[in-house]
Amino acid sequence: MTYEEYLDEVTTLMTEMFNMSDEDAIKHVMRAQAADFFTLHDDLPAMRTQERAVQDAKTIFEQKNKSRPHTPPKRSGKRKT
Repeated sequence: MTYEEYLDEVTTLMTEMFNMSDEDAIKHVMRAQAADFFTLHDDLPAMRTQERAVQDAKTIFEQKNKSRPHTPPKRSGKRKT
């Protein structure tokens, strides 16, 4: 499949596997693309397989759902007395 078809497939898999909206899946695939996640896929057509698309959809979803470290709220500098 072409690079564009591959990205479409990963997007479709995310909607099917993780019950995401089309808009959310597109957003996450575009973010992954912007972060060079798919660079090798563009250069190596052999990477654009159905099995790899499933694997990449899972990876992108897991990265999307990684917990962010808790940041305590900032204090105004004023102390209660």
